[in-house]
Amino acid sequence: MATAALPALGGADADRYRYRYIIAMTVSLASVLELLDTSIVNVAIPHMMGNLGATLDEIAWVSTGYIVANVIILPITGWLSAFFGRRRYFAGSIAIFVVSSFFCGNAHSLIALVFWRIIQGLGGGALLSTSQAILYEEFPREEFGTAMAIFGVGVMVGPTLGPTLGGYITDAFGWPWIFYINIPIGMLALALSLSFIQNSRFQQKAERVDYIGLLLLATGIGTLQVMLERGERLDWFDSREVTAYAVISAVSLIAFVWHELTTEHPVVDLRILKSRQLAVGVVFGGVLGVCLYATVFVLPVYLQNLQNFTAEQTGFVILPGALASAFTMATMGRTTGKFDARLSILAGVSIFALSMWKHAHFTTDSGMSDFFWPLIFRGVGLGLIFVPLTNLALADLPMSKIPNGTGLFNLMRQLGGSVGIAISATHGHAGAARRRQGARDRGRPGDPPGAHALVRAAVPAVRRLLRAVAAAAAVDAQEQGDAGRSRGALN
Repeated sequence: MATAALPALGGADADRYRYRYIIAMTVSLASVLELLDTSIVNVAIPHMMGNLGATLDEIAWVSTGYIVANVIILPITGWLSAFFGRRRYFAGSIAIFVVSSFFCGNAHSLIALVFWRIIQGLGGGALLSTSQAILYEEFPREEFGTAMAIFGVGVMVGPTLGPTLGGYITDAFGWPWIFYINIPIGMLALALSLSFIQNSRFQQKAERVDYIGLLLLATGIGTLQVMLERGERLDWFDSREVTAYAVISAVSLIAFVWHELTTEHPVVDLRILKSRQLAVGVVFGGVLGVCLYATVFVLPVYLQNLQNFTAEQTGFVILPGALASAFTMATMGRTTGKFDARLSILAGVSIFALSMWKHAHFTTDSGMSDFFWPLIFRGVGLGLIFVPLTNLALADLPMSKIPNGTGLFNLMRQLGGSVGIAISATHGHAGAARRRQGARDRGRPGDPPGAHALVRAAVPAVRRLLRAVAAAAAVDAQEQGDAGRSRGALN
């Protein structure tokens, strides 16, 4: 299996590697900041509605605006990093995130809040994928698994604990503080990044701006994300608005792919998807997003609306699974390279599927003890998947293409998450509507809205992931067999 070669540890590189763990903590802090903010806002929506005098459909743009800006930035982070310089771009993105957080907290109208949330999304979109690219370059190859484990803890724990933390802050201090809390954390991350983050040794400065590619990408990805965000509320393709979003998105993205493959200086180098490992990893990333965000979305709703748990109790239910995920990732980081990563991914998918099966048996009579093991299994499964999946996806790329690879990987994870949430929300609301119409006897007594929606959303994705792992293993085995026969013929 090919791997991207890193420089030998010596001379100037030794000085750079000396601060690698400080750099890992810096980029992880920035990534946690972004991921927390993606999920922490949702629980404060009712308070914002009352304070700003907005309807549910209007206030939804507080989340939609941020996510749309975020996904537009993700695939072009590699180009922006090359254009501005990695150190300046990363630190500037943190600064934009911090400043916009202040203005979000001070917003006295819905228009102002949505505007600053869009600006915040433009800053936050850079943090995740640029962080991965920085870690890949700043760590020796033999320690990259450890670096990804440190980073992965934030990736998994952030979305899990965000709603609980947001509920506590909103109840205790008011909704503006879910934005103000970003300021001291962001200032610390900014100071550390200016002190320790350096420009890439491998990226060449981007000389030209692909304006056509930028326009097509922003239109295609933006309308796709808006469609996923608003589709459930507008009854999907029964709505002319949603249909229009779908058509505009499809036409724009097809034109974008054609343009990027034919232009000399693309804003997103899609040719890197010729790497089979990256292509498979990007697909896996999308499926992982569906699985993770579908469960993250449904479970807190189920616990607080049907079980009448408080935000604090919900946090205690979710915390063991998050800790299990963190522990598993830390273990995987130390064992990277010692066994076939595909076996870890296969084991992780199987354990995650077991967790989904147990989730399907949650009822309104389930107690705290009933949630413990399913959530532990979910955390362990995700932990077994994330680190080796990232390693496999990026290992085939030259160092100069790593930022592009991380951007595409995280874009698919985010879009997959939006799909997972949309599917779960649609099934959950459809089930609730059927019960209101008197069709409750067609389901099992005690089944909570959302539990089976979660499984319907996640299990097909898990099946596809299992098939993809098996197919990749078969292709790799065939290649190894062909290589062995070739060597035998030469001998």
